[in-house]
Amino acid sequence: MTQQLQFPEAVQGAINPAAGETAKAEGMALAQANTPVAWADACAKAIEVMARRGVEFQAADLISEQLVNEPDNPNRWGPAFLRAAAAGVIEAHSYAKSKRATVNSSICRTWIGTAEYRHRSAA
Repeated sequence: MTQQLQFPEAVQGAINPAAGETAKAEGMALAQANTPVAWADACAKAIEVMARRGVEFQAADLISEQLVNEPDNPNRWGPAFLRAAAAGVIEAHSYAKSKRATVNSSICRTWIGTAEYRHRSAA
């Protein structure tokens, strides 16, 4: 039987979590800045529709429900979902295999409408 080698602590210089988070934030800001306004608005509305339903969903569900078209670049999804989360519309729920055919069932985050947003929307 083989075992995986385990290091008791991170090897210095091999991984820099702060640099990774900085690069992620910069990349998402660039994607957001270059996202067509019409698509961003349509995506925000689609996320709100799914959030009101109170069911777990992912980006592929917005397309299959014909609430929004596929963006010109898949990097548009992250900023759209993070804006909705920051606004209190949705919250991270779980992880699941992506339903998008183009990503070969990779793992993606799933979302659900916040109880507060669903309550506000019902009023």
